[in-house]
Amino acid sequence: MTARPLDAARDALIALQGQLIAMLAAQNAALAGRVAELEDRLARLERAASRNSGNSSLPPSMDDQPGRTPPPGKPQRGKRNPGKQPGTPGAYLAWSQDPDQAVPHFPRGACACGADLAGAADLGVAAPHQEVEIPEMTAQVIQHDVHEVACRCGRVHRAAVPAGAGAPGTVTYGVSVQAWCVYLMAAHAIPVHRAAELIAALTGAEPSPGFVHGLLARAATAVWQANALIRALVILARVVCADETPIRVGPGPKTRKKYLLVACTNLLTYYFLGDRSLGTFEAFVLPDLTGAVVHDRYQNYDKFPGITHQLCCQHLLRDLADAAQSYPGAAWPVQAAEALQALIHQANVAREQGLAAVPAEAAAEHLKLFRHGVLAGLSAVRRLPGAKVQQPPARLLLECLHDREDDVLRFLSDLRIPPTSNQAERDVRPAKTQQKISGRLRSEQATRHRYAIRGYISTAAKHGISIFTALRDAIAGNPWMPPIPASA
Repeated sequence: MTARPLDAARDALIALQGQLIAMLAAQNAALAGRVAELEDRLARLERAASRNSGNSSLPPSMDDQPGRTPPPGKPQRGKRNPGKQPGTPGAYLAWSQDPDQAVPHFPRGACACGADLAGAADLGVAAPHQEVEIPEMTAQVIQHDVHEVACRCGRVHRAAVPAGAGAPGTVTYGVSVQAWCVYLMAAHAIPVHRAAELIAALTGAEPSPGFVHGLLARAATAVWQANALIRALVILARVVCADETPIRVGPGPKTRKKYLLVACTNLLTYYFLGDRSLGTFEAFVLPDLTGAVVHDRYQNYDKFPGITHQLCCQHLLRDLADAAQSYPGAAWPVQAAEALQALIHQANVAREQGLAAVPAEAAAEHLKLFRHGVLAGLSAVRRLPGAKVQQPPARLLLECLHDREDDVLRFLSDLRIPPTSNQAERDVRPAKTQQKISGRLRSEQATRHRYAIRGYISTAAKHGISIFTALRDAIAGNPWMPPIPASA
């Protein structure tokens, strides 16, 4: 029996309908995938825009960039009156009992009787006044005449040439002028041309920008031995804070950058210029360290055996603040952060009491809250399936807090270890200041010279040594050397 034409048309229509349904399903699946992709991109963009100095490692200078959400203001603890606060030491100009100069002032003119006051009797000082003033400085040309003398035995002796005097018959700038140039460039990030202009305005000497720039290499060579000793003392230190920051180096596009690494203590500062590769970290101080390192948990720090780790709690608190923003209804980020802050406070209290570790009873309740908060977060933020799938930042943070608890809370058992790498962040901050003021340096080598000098003067300043004096002594051939502790 043959099919009727109506049945054939119906079957064709059903087949066409099936094809349309399949096509629409495929389009819907593609659209769903595209929507998911766009939602993921939007989430990443919103996350990037929400990151600031309060919830990430970004510096405060990045908070005012267009589209970036600034961190919430700190809660006010009551209105503070301007000026000196109660309990803080005052600052004022004290009266000097031994002034450098006394200038007498006498009345001038004539008395009402017509007598000239120049012949009047002196009755003494009626009202003394003191002011602190800088005398006008003018660069002087000093000629060093090096004499020879003949001994009775016939031997001829020539006097030693002063440091920085140059070759016979030539003119050079003295040690103090050179030290001032280096001081302005290295200690205060003054650009080369402005440093030359400042020296000319203040002293009358007019060194060329080329001469001023060349002093970076001379000063870096002068402090080489001191920096070698600083590096050795950093390696031998029981606790070292470490950090790294990107800086623009040399001519070329803005994207050209290096990384400045710092390893420091409260008495030492050592800089190293490279990148964030393992090779740079191997050339740094890390392979030789045997003490504890406080760092921001960048993966390269974990590549060196024998190092004891303390993860920077300030970075962890920023990441917990970011997690609190990403999961606004969750309690675990706030609980873990508040417990960690309480543990840091207990460490500070114990340190002030002269203890070696935080007493167990002082930390017990806070440890319990911290661990419970981490476990609650791990149960709420699950790992995404797939070996190569990028995990949520909060999940990675929680796994770090759980799996590396000893490295997170090591400061509780050894109060010599600080809970944060704030010392290292303070020591790399001048690099950002220099970059804002001067931009990139002329060459990578000049950058190395600058931070060789900065490590030297930073270490000297931590020991209470005048930076200018340390620079002047180094240029004169007698650099200040950090003392070697008895335990080293």
